[in-house]
Amino acid sequence: MSAAEAGDVFHRARGRTLDAFSSEKEREWKGPFYFIQGADPQFGLMKAWSTGNCDSSGDEWEEEIRLTEQAIQAINRLNPKPRFFVLCGDLIHAMPGVRAVFSGHYHRNAGGTYKNLDMVVSSAIGCQLGKDTHGLRVVVVTAEKIVHRYYSLDELNEKGIEDDLMKLMKQ
Repeated sequence: MSAAEAGDVFHRARGRTLDAFSSEKEREWKGPFYFIQGADPQFGLMKAWSTGNCDSSGDEWEEEIRLTEQAIQAINRLNPKPRFFVLCGDLIHAMPGVRAVFSGHYHRNAGGTYKNLDMVVSSAIGCQLGKDTHGLRVVVVTAEKIVHRYYSLDELNEKGIEDDLMKLMKQ
């Protein structure tokens, strides 16, 4: 799957909602259900492992993408449908073309750089374990760069995205 095809998948999913989880009726037990847990698609590891060089050589993702698509197709065929799907573990092994990795779970803003790869950790919407405010990170991706900024929920609600980030999206 190319980056353009992946973008198309995300575009088709935009605007879809799962009303069941936002409903008051979900606060009450309705009986048994099931969910699916998947782990470690780790794009790039299969080639790296097969070449015996797990520190590099993970620049091909085709097999992992095929297997991930197979997993999604299998889940989509299930009847009854699972309540939800959660994907845990390592998502990527190698980073062909990846300039930044964004994560959370640390409940505060943090990050660093290693070998031209930015690691960006965004603080929580919920419980804060540091001095950051409850918020969200806006990430703008252009052909040349990735620009990101953390906004408090109040700031984003009252002021929106700053002009310099909006200008980048219009290029």
